[in-house]
Amino acid sequence: MLEQYKTVLEQGQQEIVEKKSRFIATVRPVKTEEEAKSFIEEIKKIYWNATHNVFAYQIGERNEIQRFSDDGEPQGTAGMPVLDVLQREDIKNTAIVVTRYFGGTLLGTGGLVRAYGKSAKEGLLKAGIAEVILYKKFQITVSYTDSGKVQYEILQNGYELYDTLYTENVTYIVLVKFGQGDIFLNKMIEITGNRAEIKEDTPFYGAWINGKLNCI
Repeated sequence: MLEQYKTVLEQGQQEIVEKKSRFIATVRPVKTEEEAKSFIEEIKKIYWNATHNVFAYQIGERNEIQRFSDDGEPQGTAGMPVLDVLQREDIKNTAIVVTRYFGGTLLGTGGLVRAYGKSAKEGLLKAGIAEVILYKKFQITVSYTDSGKVQYEILQNGYELYDTLYTENVTYIVLVKFGQGDIFLNKMIEITGNRAEIKEDTPFYGAWINGKLNCI
């Protein structure tokens, strides 16, 4: 189970023009190869009259599934540059289709590689690259006497203070990166003299988008 990875959460599309040829990059999150293939067919139907519909996708925790197609462009000039963008950025579970409408001017091998790579990159930026983190979620309930040092420890060490509940005691809801869970737990026990009531929820993947946590 990965503790952190990059992906896209929503579909995005961006168009560039190179020597009158239109390149339209459509990017979509996919979890399976079947989803990727369905997405590619969908885009081909939308842009049925395009000169080329080049694609690449990368799926799996270790990028076990990697596919690309030049769709009629010279070998190595289209699909591979699109896949290379996903590989260099290590973007997981993502598919890209770059649609080209030929503008009448040949771009040459180098020009095609640059154009398809640039288009894929612009499409990714439009969709938005999200950093997905595996979190442990803790509820730390302490007396008001202990609350100050607990809050200080949470904020001082960069943990995510997700919420604070004030009743007869204080409950801090804290998100901790998976690999730091045991360190955090032991520290809470230590600084409260084992007086804290600690509950740990099931780990989950989350990504922060515009200041809001999205569960994946």
